[in-house]
Amino acid sequence: MSAHNELGKYGEQLAEAYLSKQGYLIKARNWQYRKAELDIIAQEDKRLVIVEVKTRRLNAVERPQDAITIGKQRRIVRAADAYLQEHEIDLECRFDVISIIVDSGKHEIEHTKDAFQAMIN
Repeated sequence: MSAHNELGKYGEQLAEAYLSKQGYLIKARNWQYRKAELDIIAQEDKRLVIVEVKTRRLNAVERPQDAITIGKQRRIVRAADAYLQEHEIDLECRFDVISIIVDSGKHEIEHTKDAFQAMIN
C-alpha cells in the first residue's frame, strides 16, 4: 500500500475513534457505490451522518477540506442516496467533513458539520 493510502486509512481510523468518542454509532466504513466511496457512515440520534475524511501532512500544499470538489460532493451525495435506498433507511442525512493534519506522530482533527448540502445537478 502506498504511503498516501496508508495516511488516508490512518486518518479514517482516527476519525472513527473521534466520532465514537463523541457518541456517534458507526454503521459502515468505506462503503462503495460505483466510483464513489463513503468513508464513514454514522448515526447521531435520528440522523444519518455521511463523513468524508481528508488527511494531510502538516506541510501539504492544500488544506484537507479543500480537496472536496463539487464533483466529489455530487458523488458522495449519490452514494449516500444509494446507501439509504439499499438499506431502506428513512432518516435525515447530513454531510460532514473531518480534516486531519498529521505531524510527527501527533494529529489535529477538525470536524465540520453540514459541510455541504445534498444538491445534485
